[in-house]
Amino acid sequence: MKLLTKEIEKRFKKIGNQEKSTDLIVIAKFFNPTGIGTWYITELVEYRLKKEGEEEWECTESFDVKEKLVKEGYIVLDVILFGYASLFGDHNDEWGYISLKELEEFRGQFSLGIERDLHCGEKPISEFNIKSLKL
Repeated sequence: MKLLTKEIEKRFKKIGNQEKSTDLIVIAKFFNPTGIGTWYITELVEYRLKKEGEEEWECTESFDVKEKLVKEGYIVLDVILFGYASLFGDHNDEWGYISLKELEEFRGQFSLGIERDLHCGEKPISEFNIKSLKL
């Protein structure tokens, strides 16, 4: 399953930075279908890109700049996301940054990877009723 589609990227671009919000909008929800782990993603922080054959890589927060660089031969190495990670449903859950590449590479039981909740829809994080989350 593709975790980050072009449509979702465009929603992140439209919603933008939510740091001044007290009830952040969850754009995508990812989960481990065979065990613990749910990620409520509220922001796409940056793209990390590299031109093939070069050592140095570039960072950009802009979807448009990313698209331009890809047309110039850059490849996306990783996408850094921000959101609420609920692993145990307790005091260990927290807001933070997560690598899309790490989520995509993870394999749990039966070699199943992290999935995107197709039925979630965008909504404020308070509507998820996460026990460990204190707004």
